[in-house]
Amino acid sequence: MVRITLVQGDITAEHADAIVNAANSSLLGGGGVDGAIHRRGGPEILDACRALRASRYGKGLATGLAVATTAGRLPAEWVIHTVGPVWSRDEDRSAQLASCYRESLRVAAELGARTVAFPAISTGIFGWPVDDGARIAVETVRASAAAPVEEVRFVLFDEKAYAVFEAALA
Repeated sequence: MVRITLVQGDITAEHADAIVNAANSSLLGGGGVDGAIHRRGGPEILDACRALRASRYGKGLATGLAVATTAGRLPAEWVIHTVGPVWSRDEDRSAQLASCYRESLRVAAELGARTVAFPAISTGIFGWPVDDGARIAVETVRASAAAPVEEVRFVLFDEKAYAVFEAALA
């Protein structure tokens, strides 16, 4: 069974085999976690994303899917980019959010990653309520993680998100 741990801090400083990026569909950087990963990881990540756009993902990466690139200058081997859904009061998009975690873990396993660091996908600028996002993240990781992934680390930016994920794990 996979070990799930929580860390309060900056995901770009995490030493893990793979760091998951809450990307936008363009794969070309943005704000929040996406912007931080691109800035700290350096131009190698953007170059790899541009190559993906020039080949398989000409229209961008669809919501719920995941794809890997180099981690550039980050303390990781790979960045796994996944596009979370924008939260909607009128439409249940929880399956898309769960897919982000499931697909990222599938890609991590294909790469041979043993440690994977996740942000709280879609809970920032995409407006997903943190308590529901934490529930979906924890349930999906518990149901989906498989060898060789040994540890999933949720790297949470602030005390509030940490406390909510801690409650979801309990």
